[in-house]
Amino acid sequence: MKLDTPRLDPLPVEEMSEEVRAPFGDGPILNIFRTLAHHPKLMKRWLVFGNHVLAKSSLSPRDREIAILRIGWLCGSEYEWGQHVLIGRRSGLSDEEIERIAEGPDAEGWGDVERAILRATDELHADAFISDETWAELERHYDVEQRIDLVFAVGQYNLVSMALNTLGVQRDSDLPRFPKR
Repeated sequence: MKLDTPRLDPLPVEEMSEEVRAPFGDGPILNIFRTLAHHPKLMKRWLVFGNHVLAKSSLSPRDREIAILRIGWLCGSEYEWGQHVLIGRRSGLSDEEIERIAEGPDAEGWGDVERAILRATDELHADAFISDETWAELERHYDVEQRIDLVFAVGQYNLVSMALNTLGVQRDSDLPRFPKR
């Protein structure tokens, strides 16, 4: 279900504390952050974990974005999808690959690594567990830290998608929409 109006209006930047604004410098502050600014203590701590997943993960940016886009799609979070279409493009994903992520692991054109990422994401979303078969495939391509980072990336963006959907965070105006299916 998608909310057409926010349950919590994003705080105007001038109403956000300096501590909450500081990580964003002079740049624009996205609706997700302006919404989470209603709970500054949570936001501050969540940003540390989110920064690991997004910027310090042992996964390649491309692989990370495949997982994030897939979980955003599975959760029906158009905000998350749109935000990570932009990041995915900067991380080396083509528009054709991004659209194919919505089709899942059995779509034509994926290599073994991409198929394993997508299958693991689907399994985590459906069962909160990666099957032995998929885990074995991930072991062929990833070391221990990368496999752990994949699980935490999917979990982080599942959480973010739930928050975005439930709080009714509206897409920032420049974000791409879901592909037509």
